Amino acid sequence: MFVPFENLPEESRIWIYQSNRKFSDAEITEIENELKTFLENWSAHGTGLEASYLVKYNRFIIIAVNQAVQQATGCSIDTSVSFIQSLEQKYQVDLLDKMNVTFKNGEHIAHKSLLDFKRMAKEKAVTANTIVFNNLVNTIEEFNDCWEVPAAESWHSRFF
Repeated sequence: MFVPFENLPEESRIWIYQSNRKFSDAEITEIENELKTFLENWSAHGTGLEASYLVKYNRFIIIAVNQAVQQATGCSIDTSVSFIQSLEQKYQVDLLDKMNVTFKNGEHIAHKSLLDFKRMAKEKAVTANTIVFNNLVNTIEEFNDCWEVPAAESWHSRFF
C-alpha cells in the first residue's frame, strides 16, 4: 500500500538505486507513476507493504518500507529488484551497479566508476570534503543524516 514518504517512520528500511544518467522530467513523471502503481500492489506473503518512494536529483530512486507494519521478505525484495530491472530496460539506464560512485561537483551531480573515483582522489580532483552519496544507508533516519555527506564521513574515506 502506497503512503506518502513523509508519513513513514524514520526506522523504515530503504533501498537506493542510482542511475548512471540523469532522467528527463518526462521520464521522471512516467517513473513516478510506475513506482506508485508497483508500491500499491507490493506485498510480502500476501500482506500489502506500507511503502513509498522518493526520486532525488532526477537520478536516485529511493524505495522505503515501514517494517513495523509488515517486513519485506526475500520474495518481496526479489519482486522489487525485478521491477527496478524493468526500469533499467525501459529507460536504458544502469540502476543496480554498486561499483559506481555519485558525488557533487559544484552544482553538478557526477557519476563515475569506482576506479575513476579512486584515480580522481589520488589526483586530488575530489577530496575528503567532496559531497558523496552514501547509498549504503539502510533507514530513512540514516538517509536523512548520512546520505549526502563529505567523503571523509562515508565509506569513500578509504580513498583519501
